[in-house]
Amino acid sequence: MLERHHALPKDIEQFSNLKEEVTRFLMKYKFALDEMMTKIKILQEEFQYVHSYHPIEHTKSRLKSPESLLSKLQRKGLQLTLNNAEKHVHDIAGIRILCSFISDIYAIADMLQQQKDIQLLQTKDYIKKPKQNGYRSLHLLLKVPVFMSDRTEEVCVEVQIRTVAMDFWASLEHKMYYKYQGSAPPKMQEEIKEAAEQVNALDRRMERIHQEIKSGKAEQHQDDELSHTPHELIALFGTTKNKDE
Repeated sequence: MLERHHALPKDIEQFSNLKEEVTRFLMKYKFALDEMMTKIKILQEEFQYVHSYHPIEHTKSRLKSPESLLSKLQRKGLQLTLNNAEKHVHDIAGIRILCSFISDIYAIADMLQQQKDIQLLQTKDYIKKPKQNGYRSLHLLLKVPVFMSDRTEEVCVEVQIRTVAMDFWASLEHKMYYKYQGSAPPKMQEEIKEAAEQVNALDRRMERIHQEIKSGKAEQHQDDELSHTPHELIALFGTTKNKDE
């Protein structure tokens, strides 16, 4: 007589079939990530060789594990079927793009949307309208064609685009969220939100400097400083020295 923890041949066959079905299901999302990452890499190389500018600092892709997918369906109160997963879980395939400046975020988003084989399904702009906890990022839900051997699949990919500073804040906030199991003390929540505002202020300041450099204002400002005569420079130095004393 077999003990309960031993799997029957029929159970093994069913498990094998289910595993193959889930693997095939996730495979198209993996291919969609590959497709999108290729598109992003092309943009990166074009900027490097043609424009001598790097709006994309870093990219990262993520495919949900079967366990994570199952957990999300349960949280949504849905039946555990692949059909429900495809219909209701839109972040099975995810990409995060980190940029230096806020303007780069919208520039990259526009470039992706202009590609003829990419369809925009949804935009969530948490930069213009941050989440209550201070989270900022631009989320795009895109549909990408994946060309299989016998068919073409239209697959959803979620793309998050944010600055390096936004990502730094989000990473720390995420760690604190899990440490306190989603319920941090009120004072800490206030401090986290205040830190988000400080990060936003830094992003805005760096954006302003970036735009000044692009428009040549910074160079003009430097030229104005260099236009002082030696006597004027000595006078300015003396004024600064007196203030320091």
